[in-house]
Amino acid sequence: MAGIVGTASAAASFASGLFPSQSSKSASFFLPPASGLSSGRKFYSGIGVALNKGRFQFRVSISNVATEISPAQSQLGAVGYHHFSIEICHEFHCRNSLLLRDQECQCLSFAAIVGQDEMKLCLLLNVIDPKIGGVMIMGDRGTGKSTTVRSMVDLLPEIKVVSGDAFNSDPEDPEVQGPEVREKLVRGEELSVVFTKINMVDLPLGATEDRVCGTIDIEKALTEGVKAFEPGLLAKANRGILYVDEVNLLDDHLVDVLLDSAASGWNTVEREGISISHPARFILIGSGNPEEGELRPQLLDRFGMHAQVGTVKDAELRVKIVEERARFDRNPKEFRESYKGDQEKLQQQIASARSSLSAVTIDHELRVKISKVCAELNVDGLRGDIVTNRAAKALAALKGKDKVDAEDIATVIPNCLRHRLRKDPLESIDSGLLVIEKFYEVFT
Repeated sequence: MAGIVGTASAAASFASGLFPSQSSKSASFFLPPASGLSSGRKFYSGIGVALNKGRFQFRVSISNVATEISPAQSQLGAVGYHHFSIEICHEFHCRNSLLLRDQECQCLSFAAIVGQDEMKLCLLLNVIDPKIGGVMIMGDRGTGKSTTVRSMVDLLPEIKVVSGDAFNSDPEDPEVQGPEVREKLVRGEELSVVFTKINMVDLPLGATEDRVCGTIDIEKALTEGVKAFEPGLLAKANRGILYVDEVNLLDDHLVDVLLDSAASGWNTVEREGISISHPARFILIGSGNPEEGELRPQLLDRFGMHAQVGTVKDAELRVKIVEERARFDRNPKEFRESYKGDQEKLQQQIASARSSLSAVTIDHELRVKISKVCAELNVDGLRGDIVTNRAAKALAALKGKDKVDAEDIATVIPNCLRHRLRKDPLESIDSGLLVIEKFYEVFT
């Protein structure tokens, strides 16, 4: 395939080589996420018990006071009496699952995103090398940030996991194994291994700390009288992607949880007499609008790369986006089929880059120059040096090369250092441009 990334600039000309039929000017194809089915329940003087049976989740209310009737219960003719049928709840959740799976099949293809090359490049590099540390995407509202992130699901490669394990444990790497898997290995038991796609987990802004970190398993507490741990979203995101939309609006207590897990790669839960630690190594992806508030610098530094997206100004491209959206609305399945070839090529390219990444090298001289740029920009810590090296190697692997050159570094270094510069309220120049200026000063 032709060169994927063009000239060395702050906004890499990425899509022009990857999808030749599309313009390389900055634009976006924004589609709102599909609306799911949801309902709420309130329990008065009772207990809400979560029962996990297979892949379906049941909700049982034990109460002696009439409760609010949820949309699901009203459709099924349920009334807030002392009990209701688990079979009916099971049937409803089955229907919900089928509807949601059908909606997921009609999501937008990553290859259909027009423009926003910088954002797409950062996301692809993190899929190739998860150790880069994630992406922070900031830009105007309605520029396709969350749509692009969620469209990555089809591109995510498969990984080995232990069958039935809640932590997506790696059967070969003890550093990303849950406590149950480690106990089985100590006892000498054989592990059942399956292949599954990398998981993408959404962290809602209104999530509670218990739901994120995990909490006591009420089912076992009531039925067996034992204390057991019920894994949360961090366990589900292990070896996967954790996506936080509007991350700059996230509550401080959840930010603290993310900081702790992102720093150590482990989640430790201490509550209700339970003490457990499990691996929580994930690619952290966040998006937000800078007009709605700044992100805490401690969390911002945890993101490996930072991408800026803007609203397209070109009238022709805006018309193209509107036309593509109309075509998707008319027939989503046909729209996805039209990009199937590009999507498959991109999947193969990612798989090839992941397999060849370990063979990519970078000269010592280039490493020294990267560190010199970081030092002269007064970047705190060494994360900027490490991430720039990893991102440059991932880009070289994506291009099909076995050695990093200066052009690869110039393409990724603004995204790796932009958010690590110290803020100057009197500075009007974009921080990415400052990085590029310093890069050319050092490398030429």
